[in-house]
Amino acid sequence: MLPRTIFALVDDELPLLASLVPLAGCDIIELGCGAAPLARALVRRYPDAHVTGLEVDERQHAKNLAAPQSGLQFMAGGAQAIPFGDARFDLVLMLKSLHHVPLALMATALHEAARVLRPDGHLYVSEPVYAGPFNDVVRLYNEEGAVRAAAQAALDEALKTDDWAQVADLRFEMPVRFKDFAAFEQRMMRPTFADHQIDEAKLAEVRAAFEPHCGPQGASFSRLMHARLLRRRA
Repeated sequence: MLPRTIFALVDDELPLLASLVPLAGCDIIELGCGAAPLARALVRRYPDAHVTGLEVDERQHAKNLAAPQSGLQFMAGGAQAIPFGDARFDLVLMLKSLHHVPLALMATALHEAARVLRPDGHLYVSEPVYAGPFNDVVRLYNEEGAVRAAAQAALDEALKTDDWAQVADLRFEMPVRFKDFAAFEQRMMRPTFADHQIDEAKLAEVRAAFEPHCGPQGASFSRLMHARLLRRRA
């Protein structure tokens, strides 16, 4: 088993990714790209790279199309049915997205990632850990313990196939900051891709858990992360 590498704090995941795989001139697909902040930063830093962002949420996809950027293209679709041919990409990214894939389709999504990668291409999966003060607030309205565990289990199962070899297993913390509870509510509790059924009682419960973390400069948390880098076997 590969040794785990622990980084105390990672403020920006892009340099961490760049330390693991070459990004210059890379052809990349991000599955479940959301607003694609890392992809946007990546193509600014590596102008000869190209990123395709695949997003299943129609509202977020429309926002992405309304904010074009050189080196980026956006397409609608899910990780379980990637609309590209075989051996198309050098790198597949899944940033906090594998646990959003339906449980019955996680294995299919990882097989699809292997299919669209060139031999010796890489899959980088970064997932939040179900632990810590930030998770304690979020789980009050969005319980993800089972799906996060399933995402790691799906990676473990994928490594038993002939598709993959694991080359890195990383644990780190990422800072998450909010100006106030209203900013947290808008960003975390009312995303475009999910309806968390927030009523007044639930809003009050989450506010009570959030406010002890809030000071004059807002609220700062450290989100625990688990990232794994897999190589597509030749």
